[in-house]
Amino acid sequence: MDEINGKVVAITGAGSGIGEATALLLAQRGARLVLGARREDRLADLVARIEEAGGTAVHTRTDVTRREDMHALVALARDRFGRLDVLVGNAGAGPISPLDDLRVDEWDEMVDVNIKGVLHGIAAALPVFREQRSGHFVTTASTAAFRVVPAMAVYAGTKVAVRAICEGLRQEAGPEVRVTTVFPGVVHTAFAEASSNPGVRASIAAMRDEIAIAPDAIARAVAFALEQPADVDVNEIVVRPTAQS
Repeated sequence: MDEINGKVVAITGAGSGIGEATALLLAQRGARLVLGARREDRLADLVARIEEAGGTAVHTRTDVTRREDMHALVALARDRFGRLDVLVGNAGAGPISPLDDLRVDEWDEMVDVNIKGVLHGIAAALPVFREQRSGHFVTTASTAAFRVVPAMAVYAGTKVAVRAICEGLRQEAGPEVRVTTVFPGVVHTAFAEASSNPGVRASIAAMRDEIAIAPDAIARAVAFALEQPADVDVNEIVVRPTAQS
């Protein structure tokens, strides 16, 4: 039996990259999708593509830094489909730069999106999962949670925090709520363009163009975690290019 078919899955950061790839794959597998991102035009286009292929999806503009937006995303799932089975917390920010650049506003953005955004998702979905006595958190982190390199100090710090929060959530979740954290390596997305430091941006883009894997690889990892039986919790998945050191 396909464990994904019929599940109600909410995805943040669904407008492009890993979020978009995950939405398309899960729609093919029969999931009913509730898509959130800040760029509503991209969400509308994605929903149209899913529906044209015979899938089911709805969307709402979602800024994970706003608690009310995360509650609205969860509420939309319950209003349209009667429940929420999975929250894929995929929204992220990565305007990386050396600490000497003192881009404090960008540090704040990474903390707000990467850490507070995850917490807002937990606060919105956990009571629903407790009420249903089932649910699954899937959170996109980064291999930066395991290895810090120059220009990524703040970004890596947020991903270390995400790993700690998700592990704490797993330990507290009990037998009815599953918790999975996915750690992508270099993926072919627009990540490099987020950096306002020209040298860093060029370096990251060059590495991406040389070794990056497609977002579909991360989508398949998410699907693998979701398709397990209810008593199997895949806690952490690291997916990186074979060429990545």
